Amino acid sequence: MCEIFIGADPHSYDSRTRSVRLHGVITSIRLENLFWSVLEEIARRDGLGVVQLIEKLYDELMQARGEAGNFASFLRVSALRYEALLAHQAIPADPRVPLRQVDASAAVRQLPPSWRAATPQPLNP
Repeated sequence: MCEIFIGADPHSYDSRTRSVRLHGVITSIRLENLFWSVLEEIARRDGLGVVQLIEKLYDELMQARGEAGNFASFLRVSALRYEALLAHQAIPADPRVPLRQVDASAAVRQLPPSWRAATPQPLNP
């Protein structure tokens, strides 16, 4: 089993810190390079920079939950969910298809039950 995992490029699990400005407040986020790569792919799909994506995710998380909690962990889980949605063919693999065009509710229903929220929190536009 370990052979599946130990073959990973060590650069992928090196951490990198980025400073980002969230509504005028500068903060640092430390993630492994692989997570930064996935977030960059997600951002590109919707014509965003990674900092713009992070700000959008932060805003939506605050709107839905009222607090950000461990935001770096939230970003890791977001990247992992994106990869799971791709693996379950719940979202198009074609990176030219923007995620904003995807039916999010239908996509999330294709994830294993333990990966879904217990009570979905719809966002108010």
